[in-house]
Amino acid sequence: MPTVTLAHRDDFDGWRIAARSLVANGTPPSAVTWTVAGEGGDLLGGDAAPVAGNPSFTVPKAFIDMARRVVCNVEPERFALLHAALAQLRTRPKLLDDQADPLVQRLYRLDKGVRRDVHKMRAFVRFREVEDEAGERFAAWFEPEHHIVRLNSGFFVRRFAQMRWSILTPLLCVHWDTAELSFTSGALRGDAPEGDPIEAVWKTYYSHIFNPARLKVNAMTKEMPKKYWKNLPEAALIPDLIAGAGERVQAMIDTVPRDVSEGRHPRERGDPESPGLDLTGAIPATESATLGPRLRGDDEIDALRTEAAACTRCPLYGPATQTVFGEGPPTARLMFVGEQPGDQEDLAGKPFIGPAGQVFDRALAAAGIDRTRAYVTNAVKHFKFEARGKRRIHSKPGTGEIEACKWWIDQERAAIKPAVTVALGATAARSLTGKTVTISRERGRAITLADGSELWITVHPSFLLRIEDRAAADLEYDRFVADLTAIRERVAALG
Repeated sequence: MPTVTLAHRDDFDGWRIAARSLVANGTPPSAVTWTVAGEGGDLLGGDAAPVAGNPSFTVPKAFIDMARRVVCNVEPERFALLHAALAQLRTRPKLLDDQADPLVQRLYRLDKGVRRDVHKMRAFVRFREVEDEAGERFAAWFEPEHHIVRLNSGFFVRRFAQMRWSILTPLLCVHWDTAELSFTSGALRGDAPEGDPIEAVWKTYYSHIFNPARLKVNAMTKEMPKKYWKNLPEAALIPDLIAGAGERVQAMIDTVPRDVSEGRHPRERGDPESPGLDLTGAIPATESATLGPRLRGDDEIDALRTEAAACTRCPLYGPATQTVFGEGPPTARLMFVGEQPGDQEDLAGKPFIGPAGQVFDRALAAAGIDRTRAYVTNAVKHFKFEARGKRRIHSKPGTGEIEACKWWIDQERAAIKPAVTVALGATAARSLTGKTVTISRERGRAITLADGSELWITVHPSFLLRIEDRAAADLEYDRFVADLTAIRERVAALG
């Protein structure tokens, strides 16, 4: 049985050369044993796999990008699975589009695990200052789930190009001296520094910005699992902050002046002296002491968010990093529905934070709408894209994907009960109305939905980014702000 021995656990180049040769020679994947140098292999032994000079055939770039990540997974069969896919691609060039294929499904799961681990490393690495013979240096400790150190090293080089640093992990360490990247064998936790003077400042800052009224323990631990807490200086504060959250919330409530005759805070009535428009609605004084309705709403949305994280209603869950659910107060009177998350939203797990989100935020501010008082979500919860090199290019969701995700939009609207829902773009309008909508025809007027609330339709902020002519772009931006202003006034008029 032919045996291929790779140089290290994430040796993509070695796998690619060997796999192309094996496929070109017609060697079936089931006849090959893949091993890693120093880790043993087939106990019965075997001949080295033949390597052709330069076998000539092409495969989709998306497969190469996926394979580069999948070889970093800890799955022992990763090399064989990729070999099997490569063999099929010669006769099935659109193999990756068949997400009902068990092999494709498995590869997507392995890919997703690696991409999530890459994201966690970027989010939770904390450098501490140390001194060595060359002067100032920064070191960090991280425990990845997969073999992602080489794959992720370029990100840290770009982000900290002028800083000398090391990232230590149990299996592989990476070092940057501002000119050259190098790797060494794994380290022990004790080899990493424990802290530096800056951490005291950071902890003080973190404790002051912690908002107990927005505490959602389940959501927090999902995004920041406890296994990473030991690497984060601020994590040492979290148990006490959680324990004292209830008392701090009550203290905040007790210090808020209330208009007893109205049973609500002046800002909740939209009084002129209170800047911005509060879109969360009034809180009766008899309910404010416990925030009962708000907490029940939070629980309902949190339950939906947790359930959506495991959604497999359409094939988009496979290549996407994660479900991107809606955000906002559960009593919001205004809901915005976009098309789908983009590249940055897919990585961060939050809606409207990329380039279109920045335009959206700017337009909201110009229209006098406080985004934190609105609920913001998307018609489709997973990022649909085409891989082009290292870039992931947005791809418009299809009707089936919109219909599959409509269940989540309906659940969000049922939980929040907004007075006004805004469809940002044709996909959102299609989801909310159940039919194809011409934006220019429906824009600027209220449409009554089945539950009696109103739907308003306008363009998606990404439309503004695609306009190349500056004068035309400015004109369309002003129209977008005018739409939002009219919507703000309508919400206020509805009381």
